[in-house]
Amino acid sequence: MSDETAHQPQSDPREEKFIVDRELLTEDQLNGLAEEYCTRYHGLNDTENPLAELSGVRAAINRGDLVVWFDPVENSAGLGSPN
Repeated sequence: MSDETAHQPQSDPREEKFIVDRELLTEDQLNGLAEEYCTRYHGLNDTENPLAELSGVRAAINRGDLVVWFDPVENSAGLGSPN
């Protein structure tokens, strides 16, 4: 370890985003996250009905293609890629 890396501040693991097991969330919570994902994703694209893809987003959650990330610093959750 060099002197430069020895004096780098280490990140606090309590401040790192983590994946929340979808089984811990209610259907209402998952629906809310899916709706937010649809409206945020399409909000800049002037899509007339962004919620039309809601069933596809829910299917992606069920397949594990989208997961729930929680950010303890922002105290917020959102959908994203599992990687």
